[in-house]
Amino acid sequence: MGDTWVHLRLCEVCGHVGCCDSSKNKHATKHFRATSHPIVKSLERGENWMYCYVDDVMFEVD
Repeated sequence: MGDTWVHLRLCEVCGHVGCCDSSKNKHATKHFRATSHPIVKSLERGENWMYCYVDDVMFEVD
């Protein structure tokens, strides 16, 4: 706790918000490894994409 983050990701399964892999703690990836919740959405303004950890695929959403 207390570290800065670069970008935030939203777990589409449970709503957990974690920092991206460019951030020191990589909480979004840690959440996936702990829960197997595979899909995250970017919370950055103007970005409309999701990422699937299982398939290692990023895809655009409306």
